[in-house]
Formats: sequence, structure tokens, C-alpha cells
Amino acid sequence: MTGQNVGYIRVSSLDQNTERQLDGTTLDVRFEEYCSGKDTKRPQLQACLNHLRSGDTLHVHSIDRLARNLKDLQSLVEDLTERGVTIQFHKESLTFTGSDNPMQRLMLQMMGAFAEFERSMIRERQREGIAAARKRGKKIGANPKLSKQQIAAVKKRIKAGESKKALAIEYGVSRQTIYNVIS
Repeated sequence: MTGQNVGYIRVSSLDQNTERQLDGTTLDVRFEEYCSGKDTKRPQLQACLNHLRSGDTLHVHSIDRLARNLKDLQSLVEDLTERGVTIQFHKESLTFTGSDNPMQRLMLQMMGAFAEFERSMIRERQREGIAAARKRGKKIGANPKLSKQQIAAVKKRIKAGESKKALAIEYGVSRQTIYNVIS
């Protein structure tokens, strides 16, 4: 009996399109998510890993779609191949079965290192962009939920014994916002 063809598709944000990944590949099951590949704590990745059985083939568009961290990539590939799962990376034309030759391992490590390097560069550019925006006087982050006058009123009312929950409802904010105001 042959296993299932399982697809794992990941993009980093909702405005990105998943259509090009694994286009034309016949899949029995497809796991798709919109989140960063910075670690393996991704709901659909975990669901995919739990679904896979010996004899299955995991299809992934490219190495960086599975992991952006060399350690995570190697761990995922080793764990899956030890379980009898074949992993096929379409863009790189690499397939891992557990009986991989040294050249395939080298290619996996090199491509994984490039994916990790690319993630580091993205983060560095983000930090540089934020620093440049702050230098130009731009405010980074969300706008305050409450004005200075509202904060003063909330603090006064809490001191008078009013419920934090009631104040959060009245001002249309979360209780955490109220706790942040008083801390």
C-alpha cells in the first residue's frame, strides 16, 4: 500500500498568494498557513507532522517554506525520514528518504543556511527601517488606546474602588489595557 501525498504550503502574510506553491502537484491532503517560518510552532505545520505516516510523501515548494532555521530544518527532515516519511522539496529538486547520500545532506545544509541567512537579513533590514523612521520622528507601533485625560480619570476611579472590568467596558478597551495604565 502506498502512502498519501501530503502538501505543506506556507506564506508569511495574508496578502501573499499560495497558488504558485505546489501548483500541478496532486495532493491527497494539503496543509496551508499564513505565518512566519521563524520556528516550528505553527499550527498547520504541527497538524501536518501529526498527520504524516510511514510511506507518506511530504511535498514542500522550497526548503525555506518548511523552515527558516537550519537546526529546525535538519531536525524536521531527520524526524520525518526516521518515521518513514519521504520529503520532496520541489524548487530545489531534492528528495529525502533517510538513505540520503552525502551530497544531498550538504545541499540541505547549504540551502537551510541560506534560508536562515535570508531571515537574519530581513530582520536586520526591519530594525534599520524602524530606527530610520524613529530618527525622522515617526511613531512606531499602535496609537495609545486612551488619552492622557482618560488615563488620569481611570487611575482616579480605580483608586476610588471601581471595577477594572467595568472601566474596560466603558472605555471600549481590554482589561489588559486598564492594567497597563495603572502599572
